[in-house]
Amino acid sequence: MYKKAYGIIETLAPVHVGASAGEETGNLNLIFRDQFTQTGIIPGSSIRGRFRADMRQKELEQGLAECPETANWYGHHVIAGQRDGGTTEAQVKFEYASLVWLPVFCPGQPIVWVTCPWLLRRYQQIVGVKAELPKPYTAPKGLQGRQVDGTNGKVLFFNLGFLKIEHEADLSMWIPSGIDINSNNLVVVDDNDIAMLHDMALFRQSRVKLLDDMKKVDTKTGAFFNVEALPEGSILVFPIALKNPNWKPFNGSDTDELYFGGLESIGFGRCRVTVKGE
Repeated sequence: MYKKAYGIIETLAPVHVGASAGEETGNLNLIFRDQFTQTGIIPGSSIRGRFRADMRQKELEQGLAECPETANWYGHHVIAGQRDGGTTEAQVKFEYASLVWLPVFCPGQPIVWVTCPWLLRRYQQIVGVKAELPKPYTAPKGLQGRQVDGTNGKVLFFNLGFLKIEHEADLSMWIPSGIDINSNNLVVVDDNDIAMLHDMALFRQSRVKLLDDMKKVDTKTGAFFNVEALPEGSILVFPIALKNPNWKPFNGSDTDELYFGGLESIGFGRCRVTVKGE
């Protein structure tokens, strides 16, 4: 019988979990996306790998070469020459992290956090929010939108168009506890709209390879590529299943800073992770 827990990820820097340089046609290094909403995710394997590597590093610093706690909680690695590989089942199991709120630039705000019923439904199932799912195009009463002649309600203007607010409701119960975002700047959009807004919000950066001895592009290798990442301020949730409820990944604390994905050396990947539940 598994005990239920969950984790909340708040990105403190852009996070790129996906293809690495040169793996995508056209040198565009995409992030992993959910197949239905086309919004960014962090796979469970990436989350498990980060937790495992963090615990393993602490055990190595203590002089424990076999890393018994790491093997106990996250499963033993493959041993060459053994018939079954020597692997064991992990006591902690992770699912993928999906978005709860995504920050998007909006002139006049300047930032609103958007989501959709599909993403909130998964968050509700994981966390157990006791509230009815908000309807699409819902925002709090305090949202500062514009009034447009001939329309009722507020209108938000984004880079590629505008969005009309049709319903008003308090959305603060959909903010994970401990997350500091403006509860007035929340907007629930339709499931069909979230993919376009998501692509507007992504952090993008073009990179090139320079010559070793001067700041000049290395034209011989042609190493030019673009990277996309979830922006700073994104909020994600992931479920955890525990065979043993005594799992303490952060030495007794429920919050710590971890790095996910690639490009850590240029400032990507820093996140605040909070583990809650049983």
